[in-house]
Amino acid sequence: MFRSARGLDGRVVAITGASAGIGAALARETARRGARLAVFARRAGRLEALAREIADAVPEAAAGAGIVQVPGDVARRADVERFVAAVLDAHGRLDVMVANAGAGYQGSLTALDEATMARLMDVNFMGTFHAARAAWPVFTSQRGGHLVVVSSIVGRRALAGGSAYSATKFAQVGLAEALRVEGRPLGIHVTTVYPVSTDTEFREAIARDYGVEVSGRGPRQAAADVARRMADAIERPRPELYPFPAARLLAVAAAAWPRLTDRLVSRLRRDASAAGGRR
Repeated sequence: MFRSARGLDGRVVAITGASAGIGAALARETARRGARLAVFARRAGRLEALAREIADAVPEAAAGAGIVQVPGDVARRADVERFVAAVLDAHGRLDVMVANAGAGYQGSLTALDEATMARLMDVNFMGTFHAARAAWPVFTSQRGGHLVVVSSIVGRRALAGGSAYSATKFAQVGLAEALRVEGRPLGIHVTTVYPVSTDTEFREAIARDYGVEVSGRGPRQAAADVARRMADAIERPRPELYPFPAARLLAVAAAAWPRLTDRLVSRLRRDASAAGGRR
């Protein structure tokens, strides 16, 4: 699992939403490739356990300043700024900021309330904005850096019942595309990642937070597979990454043949039902 591959030797990689799923898998993968790590999430205990696991498997990852762990909420600007300050204090630089933290929701427009929509925007979009805004001056002063924005394939083409989540993911894409152009003359790379459904705690979190169980058809990937492809894109920056390559065809179809794509995605829809008697 942790066989050495040193393609990121010495680069400082900061990851939000690193306590589970894609974020934790990416922390393991980039450490294996020689990165100096900084991890951020709300669950401090999860960060500590992840850091111990990585340090046991890749002892050099814990050398020097070690793995920076900062608990916090990406929806709070001060927390994210504190994260970047801790990275700079430990390592003196920041090479890669991965805006990965996210929250989900599944339900019709009429079932969606304003507070839920606001929270999704706070975490998914504003969390990405805070990460980018905190890292950008560092990248500018260094004349280089890499912002990685983890969106979703539904940030290119929405599914029924996913209007709220997709809206936040489309917003991430708009931000990333503009920053990619702004960053180019400054030596700053921006990569947008479009995973398909991934084996993480995502659906469990929706059941826990909203009492809704999500089911549906369509391709799924393991978080470790997504992380490997993301680490490749960090080693060799590219504008966009589709960890499930065939998903790019959906993005093309959505732009070229929207009516046909409507019929296609109706077969991929996700369904929501009450979970365990909760609301």
